[in-house]
Amino acid sequence: MKESRPCAGCKKHFHPRAQSPKQRFCSESICQKERRRRWQAAKRQTDLDYRENQALAQAKWAGANPSYWSDHRQRNPDYVKRNRERQRERDARRRVTPVLAKSDAWVPETGVPSGIYRLSPVTGDDLAKSDAWMVRITDVSRPCED
Repeated sequence: MKESRPCAGCKKHFHPRAQSPKQRFCSESICQKERRRRWQAAKRQTDLDYRENQALAQAKWAGANPSYWSDHRQRNPDYVKRNRERQRERDARRRVTPVLAKSDAWVPETGVPSGIYRLSPVTGDDLAKSDAWMVRITDVSRPCED
């Protein structure tokens, strides 16, 4: 009697082919897609050339199909709704700032737009802490609008 083992995709038992003694997936199309997906994910993790070729192929495809995502969103309003809800959740998690023990600690979300700035020391005897920096930020240039 042939050996039977569970499929790594669907978990149903199957008989591996004699030519493939290490076979882990059954012949169902969904399981074969899962096998290929896992192989590609592992290949992208370990092979820089493969990863770069995949990125180039995706960029080429996206250039040839510029309206794909807008068409997809029009055809799938439930996808759009779910994606917006999940994005709001991600944004809310990003906005949570940890409580800092030091009141003079710098928090990255200062509202200063990106650009090139000059930091100039401001002298004064009114600093509460000797290790704190007091600076004046002067806008030197702003990034170009796209």
